[in-house]
Amino acid sequence: MTLSTPLLAAAPLLAGLIGPALLGAAPGQQQADRPDHRAMRHEIVEHVAARTTAEQRRVLDYWTPERMAKALPIDLLDTVTDGAGVLSGLTGRTPRHQAAAAGRDQGAPAKRPQTNTVGSRWITGGAVARTTGRVFLTVRGADFVCSASTVRSANRDVVVTAGHCVKDGVGGWAANWTFVPAYGMGGAQRFGQYAARRMFVAGPWSRSGDDNYDVGMVALATSGGRHVADVVGTQEIAFNPARGGQVFGFGYPADPPYDGHHLVYCAGRLRADPYGQSRDQGLGCEMTAGSSGGPWMTTFDLATGKGTITSVSSFKYSDDQRTMYGPYFGDAAKALFDTAEHA
Repeated sequence: MTLSTPLLAAAPLLAGLIGPALLGAAPGQQQADRPDHRAMRHEIVEHVAARTTAEQRRVLDYWTPERMAKALPIDLLDTVTDGAGVLSGLTGRTPRHQAAAAGRDQGAPAKRPQTNTVGSRWITGGAVARTTGRVFLTVRGADFVCSASTVRSANRDVVVTAGHCVKDGVGGWAANWTFVPAYGMGGAQRFGQYAARRMFVAGPWSRSGDDNYDVGMVALATSGGRHVADVVGTQEIAFNPARGGQVFGFGYPADPPYDGHHLVYCAGRLRADPYGQSRDQGLGCEMTAGSSGGPWMTTFDLATGKGTITSVSSFKYSDDQRTMYGPYFGDAAKALFDTAEHA
């Protein structure tokens, strides 16, 4: 089986990429040289993004409304990057592709929240409408969109997303990384935009693009002097949960039939990867490019819009566009979060 593309949407613009710094490694030591494979799984690779106020302002100024609006479908990725797509470093797997579902108007508003849907607009409001946002980033000379969510953290700055929305596997880090919470509610104007200060991914994702570790944590700068958690609130996050069960997944899909302007959700029961190619779990979901990194929540309260994040949208198999897969939040994801919340 070949895997489908991480769910991004792209537009051509310039990027600047900086190499990673490995936390916990001796200076000059290469990741591949570490002998303890269990410890390698829990390695954290860090990137310092916009450190100063001036750098943060440059990032925010980069994302004009026109640039945000020019996101292109993932099908054009090879065109806008001259074939050097965001997944060029994946371990021996053929390039993924994302086929847009067709035939009906997906993501139409539901009159009330559903506990089983492959893609409906979330119009109920509540906490999830504020804590979920759209991410804008630049990788390999092209601009992309992803999704992310705030989480309760010590520094009140952390958002969780997919690893490929932070770092191009074995390739470079994303530049111009910006989080806009509550995007569908006019978030840029109402709740501010937040540049990334520091980014974190797991060692296996940085070394080989291992889908089991497709998780990224980002510590944001403040906006107008305020922490993102104080402005829009947060969701809980949990690790090593029981497998299976009911989950609600949220995101901002941008490929047709979606347009990236509405918060969309899928809901249903989780199931194991039937092909055995990952330890990820699958959710019936027809969201498309742009939804990568969107939160999956258990113990989700339909009335308040609050839940506990236990995964994020990661990939689809190319012959099954109706199932989204998300990584299991185990010890490696917990190590990422523990580091990010004190960054």
